[in-house]
Amino acid sequence: MQRQKFYLSRRLNMIPLRDDIPSRTIPWVNYVVIALCALAFLAQETSHDESEGIVAKFAMIPMRLSDPDAVPVIEQERAVQTPRGIEVVHVQQEIGPSPIPPWMTLITCMFLHGGWMHFLGNMWFLYIFGDNVEDRFGHLGFAGLYLGTGILAGLSHYFTDPHSPIPTLGASGAIAGVMGAYAVLYPHARVLTLLPLIVIFTTIVVPAPIFLGIWFVIQLYSGVGSLVGEPIAGVAWWAHAGGFAAGMIAAFAVRRFPVGPPPVSQRRF
Repeated sequence: MQRQKFYLSRRLNMIPLRDDIPSRTIPWVNYVVIALCALAFLAQETSHDESEGIVAKFAMIPMRLSDPDAVPVIEQERAVQTPRGIEVVHVQQEIGPSPIPPWMTLITCMFLHGGWMHFLGNMWFLYIFGDNVEDRFGHLGFAGLYLGTGILAGLSHYFTDPHSPIPTLGASGAIAGVMGAYAVLYPHARVLTLLPLIVIFTTIVVPAPIFLGIWFVIQLYSGVGSLVGEPIAGVAWWAHAGGFAAGMIAAFAVRRFPVGPPPVSQRRF
């Protein structure tokens, strides 16, 4: 069965609390992106018709990129009342048309989310890592990084299944680009991390390259697994990996031709 949506979300049982690199400038663009994602998510929460609502109109659907005239059809699970009680049935449903060209959904999809945990997790990662990257890229450069790596992340997912009718949404591809840039720009940074151990929670300090490297390996491993089997939990793993790699490449360029000020001294936890 094809799932209803691909969520651009992370699967990492380590939660960053803060890093040890103070920001030199106010990350206005980072704040604007978080605000736009919040407004879009609130709009989603008030849109209940999934076949005609915000997700159907503005999520990226690979089939539409391949054929703008195609009508995506997805399978959904619905609970219905039968003489034997409530049963779950599978129904097919067409997704309504989008008011914008398909290529524009590569941009709009990165401001949508699939639920509260998806939204809050993405925004927290962006808040932790985005300010320092905006420091080095500059405000306009950071906006370009976010949108550019988000588009490349969407294309990375698209090329793994260009005829998929499943909507893809989430900021994680773009945030992966920010994380990839952070790994290159701040190789000596450390991240104070919350580590859940069954019913016990503890904090540890993890070097940023290790924290982000583990995350990237998970995305890459899961992406390879999705090519030989059913996508794991509807997650667009290749979008994460592609966005991260694009962010690293952009950061290497910034290191060679600096745009913003150099990083300030690290602080102690």
